[in-house]
Amino acid sequence: MSTVAAPIVELRSASFGYGDRRVVSEVDLAVHPGEVVALLGPNGSGKSTLVRGTLGLTDRQGGEVRLLGTPIERFREHTRLGYVPQRHSLSASVRATVSEIVAVGRLPHRAWWRPATAADHAAVAAAIEDVGLSDRADEEVAALSGGQQRRVLIARALAAEPDLLLMDEPTAGVDQGSQLALADVLRRLAARGTSMLVVTHELDALEDVVTRIVCMEAGHLDFDGTTTAYADHLAAHAAGSAHHHDERGVDAGLRAGVLGTGPLDPTQGAFE
Repeated sequence: MSTVAAPIVELRSASFGYGDRRVVSEVDLAVHPGEVVALLGPNGSGKSTLVRGTLGLTDRQGGEVRLLGTPIERFREHTRLGYVPQRHSLSASVRATVSEIVAVGRLPHRAWWRPATAADHAAVAAAIEDVGLSDRADEEVAALSGGQQRRVLIARALAAEPDLLLMDEPTAGVDQGSQLALADVLRRLAARGTSMLVVTHELDALEDVVTRIVCMEAGHLDFDGTTTAYADHLAAHAAGSAHHHDERGVDAGLRAGVLGTGPLDPTQGAFE
C-alpha cells in the first residue's frame, strides 16, 4: 500500500491578517515533499499574506499552522524553510559580491562568531551553481541585472539547504529573457526533487515544472488540483462568470503562456 509523505506545511482553517484586518480566511492547505505548488489569484486575493502567514510574518487570526509536523508556535528550525520575498531586489549601493550575499544564507547554521566551515563554502558554491551564476560569483551584485539579482536571492535561500523553498513572484518585474532563465533554475531544482511553493502570475515558463495549482479568490482557496484540472475549472466557469479569477486573462495565459500582465503591478502591496 502506497503512503503519502507527511506535509512540510499544513494549514488547518488558518486565517491571517494585519492588526484587525483579516485578509485570508479559513484556509486548509498542505504542501508535501517533492511538490511544486503554484499559488495563483488576482491582485489583492491574499496570496502573499498566505505565504507570509505560513512563515509567521503576519498575524495568525485563527486556525492552525504546522511546519514539518510542528505547531508554528513551537517551530524553531527556520532554516528549513527558504523564503524569497516579493519585489525584493538588491540596492545599487550594496558593495558585496554574489558569494558574500549568498553566504548570508548560511549564517543561521553557526554561531555568529565562528568562521565559515568547508561545508558552508561548499553549500554557497553549490547554491550559486544551482542558479547558474558560478561565473559571476566574485562580481558585485550591483553590476548584475534585475533578473540575475533575483537569482542571487534564490541562491541565498538555497544556501541554507531548506526543505521547502517559498518564492513570492520570482519571475515578476523582469524581462522575458530573465523570466526564462529563472524558470530554468526552478526546472533544475524541481528535477532534483526540491519542494517549492511559488506565488506567480507567469505560469507559462513554469507549466512543465508545477505539479499542482492552488488558486485564491478574496482571501479563500477556491481551487486545488493539477494544471489540467485547472484548465477545466476555468472552462467550466468562463461562460457564466467572466470576472472569476479574471478568467479571460488567466485562460488566455494558460494558452499563450502568461498569467496576467507579468510586470509588477504598482498597486500590489502588503495586503495582497
